Amino acid sequence: MYKSVIRKALFNFDPEKVHHFTFSILKTLFKLPFTESISRNKFLVKDKSLERNLFGLTFKNPVGLAAGFDKNAMLFDEFSNYGFGFVEIGTVTPKPQEGNPKKRLFRLKEDEAIINRMGFNNEGVKVIADRLRKRKTDIIIGGNIGKNKITPNENAVDDYLICFHGLFDVVDYFVVNVSSPNTPNLRALQDKEPLTQLLQTLQGENNKKKSPKPILLKIAPDLTQTQLLDIIDIVKITKIAGVIAANTTIARDNLVSENKIEIGGLSGKPVRERSTEVIRFLAENSNKAFPIIGVGGIHSAKDAQEKIDAGADLVQVFTGFIYEGPSLVKKINESLIVN
Repeated sequence: MYKSVIRKALFNFDPEKVHHFTFSILKTLFKLPFTESISRNKFLVKDKSLERNLFGLTFKNPVGLAAGFDKNAMLFDEFSNYGFGFVEIGTVTPKPQEGNPKKRLFRLKEDEAIINRMGFNNEGVKVIADRLRKRKTDIIIGGNIGKNKITPNENAVDDYLICFHGLFDVVDYFVVNVSSPNTPNLRALQDKEPLTQLLQTLQGENNKKKSPKPILLKIAPDLTQTQLLDIIDIVKITKIAGVIAANTTIARDNLVSENKIEIGGLSGKPVRERSTEVIRFLAENSNKAFPIIGVGGIHSAKDAQEKIDAGADLVQVFTGFIYEGPSLVKKINESLIVN
């Protein structure tokens, strides 16, 4: 029903407007007493074999919602009813920002992909932290943090620290986002020296806490093998908890949709192969020294298994969730049950 009726109708309208409309509808629906139980009965998969214990956290299942979908932490409790084992909110910046000019979100229907150049649009760390303090469920929450557009790279660490301290008490793990292609010069922070300094500073603050939180790094799929080897070294040096591979890509290989000319980060089926290659390279060249969350082009249970076989410990969906609907989460979890 989702693909034949709901998606077909929604795809007739502007994707960003549809996103906000859908969030509004879900917010209203979940205020009704029966919506939660119906959703959980339909989509939630419970099995002990799905549990994953990583960096001090117990995930009820290995399927998460990637950052960028619930940027402002509006529906994290509601998404727990669709079977997710964890939800990553953000990217969060210290100050609220509108992001890049519209139109900035584009469907590539023929490629089952999306191009976005949103630009870290969010309500700022204070508003989002206040919202997270009202959490009603026990779903694991990741806080994806970044810098404001107007903050120069030499001062970027200050922005990440503001977000780290602002979200510390309300998230279960952190993700340092230096890999979005939609904030000018942000990806320069992936270079070995500035990235090492940034992560060491965050870890220094983290280690001052009574109970430190896991810090992960989200990387671009466009890194070279030399750069990926640098990432392995950086993880070892800074002792962060793991890596998320990978963010959206600036590559435009083998696309057929008209919107392929749009500037921004590409997600969906076209990035599946490359993100899996990055996961495999990191896992093999580090001797699986750290956990990896695999994301990029997961539109089926088979795609999720591919990431896990390559070395991912957990997986996240985003574009596949839009194209396939909430049944995707259920199908992945059912396929991962060990009898």
